[in-house]
Amino acid sequence: MDNRVRFFDTTLRDGEQAPGYSMNIEEKIRMAHQLEALGVDIIEAGFAIASPGDFESVKSIAAAVEKPVVASLCRALVKDIDAAYEAVKGAKHPRIHTFLATSDLHLEYKLKMTREQALQRAIDAVKYARNKCDNVEFSLEDASRTDKDYMCQVVEAVITAGATTVNLPDTVGYATPKDIYDMVTNVMNRVPNIDQAVVSMHCHNDLGMAVANTLAGIAAGARQAECCICGIGERAGNAALEEIVMNLRTRHDQYGMDYNIVTEEIAKTAQLLSQITGVKIFPSKSIVGKNAFAHESGIHQHGVMANVKTYEIMTPESVGVKKQALVLGKHSGQHAFSQRLVELGYTLEKALEDKLFAEFKVLADRKKTIEDRDLVALVEAAQGREITERDWKLKNYVITSGNEMYSTACVTLVRGGEEVTESAFGTGPVFASIRAVEKIVRHPFSLMDFQIQAVTERRDALGEVSVKVQDESGTYRGRGVSTDIIEGSILSTLDAVNKMLDGKARLGTGAASLAQHSFEDDMLSGHTDR
Repeated sequence: MDNRVRFFDTTLRDGEQAPGYSMNIEEKIRMAHQLEALGVDIIEAGFAIASPGDFESVKSIAAAVEKPVVASLCRALVKDIDAAYEAVKGAKHPRIHTFLATSDLHLEYKLKMTREQALQRAIDAVKYARNKCDNVEFSLEDASRTDKDYMCQVVEAVITAGATTVNLPDTVGYATPKDIYDMVTNVMNRVPNIDQAVVSMHCHNDLGMAVANTLAGIAAGARQAECCICGIGERAGNAALEEIVMNLRTRHDQYGMDYNIVTEEIAKTAQLLSQITGVKIFPSKSIVGKNAFAHESGIHQHGVMANVKTYEIMTPESVGVKKQALVLGKHSGQHAFSQRLVELGYTLEKALEDKLFAEFKVLADRKKTIEDRDLVALVEAAQGREITERDWKLKNYVITSGNEMYSTACVTLVRGGEEVTESAFGTGPVFASIRAVEKIVRHPFSLMDFQIQAVTERRDALGEVSVKVQDESGTYRGRGVSTDIIEGSILSTLDAVNKMLDGKARLGTGAASLAQHSFEDDMLSGHTDR
């Protein structure tokens, strides 16, 4: 048995299904490129048959990456398998991942099938998939609650049918590490052809055991770990990739496993996920939380100063958290700025770098010292969708506000050669500003979420504003950074609204009247500001 653990990342499938984590195609491709840089072996790009959008996402990711295997999930149905193959066939390394529940509970109440019927369905599905693709994975949904004798029967049969990977998921997070160890050991010892396939673990975190269960499976012989960045996913999430791999690295004496993950890319990957989705990383999240390597206790600080190993079992640098060696300020030149971006892992086109340097100089006039987190926020806010002449841009704004008056905002936006100014009022300056933006773009939208977070700690901190807006076509995320939260709010709203309007000629009297109606309705409903 080899000692290499293959990392199967399902951030773009299982993870993206979690509320708040949905991504558009461009965002998924950015994430896929970073997962490739991280060194994941398999990217599960989506569930191709779920919707036309999912199909296009899987197909686009398959064409975008070169090194990883690209998989699409599908039920054990011919139409699902056909859709999955059509979506991944353009990949350099395609995989069809088909599944069927095998626990008696699922067979009786969900599938209404006998064990014999399910076994034959699994065999037929794998054979059909294998005729299309050499790389086929079969998952026994709810494996941890499946009868052990029946599990061995199914595993042996699907391997004979052509499955190259067999997944034994703890679908509802019910198992303990001992349960998982015994389950995998049972399969490894009793299935005669088990050496012809890789055994995989896919553990959910409903009882907080996903990582421990995955590691127990690896200890018993599993050689593929299915996981998500930051452990996102349905319900309580999946096993966290960064926690699994850093366990393997830090306790190599215990596991003795090799892997292809470039651990120095972990922090950047987690940060990208947070930036794309707008969901912040919990400060005390292991490995990637901002407090993961912070030492506030005096006893801890003394120990770290004497010998870092007293309280750090891994270094910040091992996961890509670099200590700032070069202080940047308003007198720094572009060479120093460019060098620091490279050190942070960013290689940008000259035009974008020039734009960011100009924004950096404006920020440096407002802040005494620019920290790495400020630079990351600037870069991430600028990456992704390319700004075009069709986009609205902020020129200036004026706010009148007080604790015993309605706030008023006068906002001027420009688009191409057009400059438009509108005023609006609201129960707070942010609300008034957003309503002024809505009047200018003449397209109604609802503000679904609004979050402000300081990038750094001091009074002159750069603020990062994340919004979600919605119209009849869907939900769009936007992000803006500024030392002024009003400016950041306008910038984030414009980022989202420009995505909403991208490629659509939706200006006109109908949209204008709807926009005015939306504004007035919000005012009458007593919408409160943030």
